[in-house]
Amino acid sequence: MPHVICPQVIHPDAQALIASTPGFTIEILPDRRPGTLAARLPDADALILRTIRVDRAFLSNCPKLRILARHGVGYDIIDVPALTERGIPLTITPEANAVSVAEHTLMLMLASMRKLKAYDANIRNLVWGGQADAPSFELSGKTVLVFGFGRIGTRVARLCKAFDMRVLVRDPYMPKGTIRGAGYEPVEDVTAALAEADIVTMHCPSNAETRGMADAAFLASMKRGAVFVNAARGTIVDQAALDGALRSGHLGAAGLDVFEEEPIEEEIPLFSAPNLVMTPHVAASTQEGLRRMAMESAEAVIACFEGKLDPDVVVNPEALRRNR
Repeated sequence: MPHVICPQVIHPDAQALIASTPGFTIEILPDRRPGTLAARLPDADALILRTIRVDRAFLSNCPKLRILARHGVGYDIIDVPALTERGIPLTITPEANAVSVAEHTLMLMLASMRKLKAYDANIRNLVWGGQADAPSFELSGKTVLVFGFGRIGTRVARLCKAFDMRVLVRDPYMPKGTIRGAGYEPVEDVTAALAEADIVTMHCPSNAETRGMADAAFLASMKRGAVFVNAARGTIVDQAALDGALRSGHLGAAGLDVFEEEPIEEEIPLFSAPNLVMTPHVAASTQEGLRRMAMESAEAVIACFEGKLDPDVVVNPEALRRNR
């Protein structure tokens, strides 16, 4: 009888799906303290995880584990090789949060370009009307550089095009013809594109190639006064360099949903940087997105024990081959 443990609450529809599937039981552990988790993990045949780091020490408490379902897309805090060695598939929810993150990205762009944070503060202080020190700009007619043309990046590009923006796309793994065919301009010379773009937005995974990609040199190459947006992974960006680029005035504004270290539990220097709009890694967390991620995670777990797991949602297909 597969026992599914969720160390964080997931959507009730997904809980009901698991509980109503013959032979399955589900347990929610909102108390995620290490001692509590360590005591319950040995009973887990399956785990549905949202933000918990998984390393070899964590897995040593999971002798029965058959599948780890990630409630989301990113898996940079999960030791994939350790899972593969044990033949444990890691699944993600590839399409579930793409719309939510793309919309959130546009919100960060608009908030940055229209000085939402400054004008919200002004009206609360009874300062009325436009201010010379807070000029706002339209998206229409501006150039945006989209890094990553995957499920989210493609949607961001489409939304930007709907705002009548010129869309540049940088993705070395995507054929240039595919990008052109979608109506956008593929980028070969990154430095030249950074100098052209009014907005740069990141939509690539955090890995050995991309970690720290947006460093001091990258940010210095951007057009003076441009806007930087990141709703992908915080480790893509050199946070100190971004802080410096905002304080120096080289960047006009930035919108961030992700940070180098998460969760943020004490004040960091970036908090006082000018023209910065921040959200606490919630781009995917619309009610619709949360339900889709939970349902797709639950469906993957059930499919695994029924021998019907879709390889397209598995990060480490070698684990499936090992099991076979």
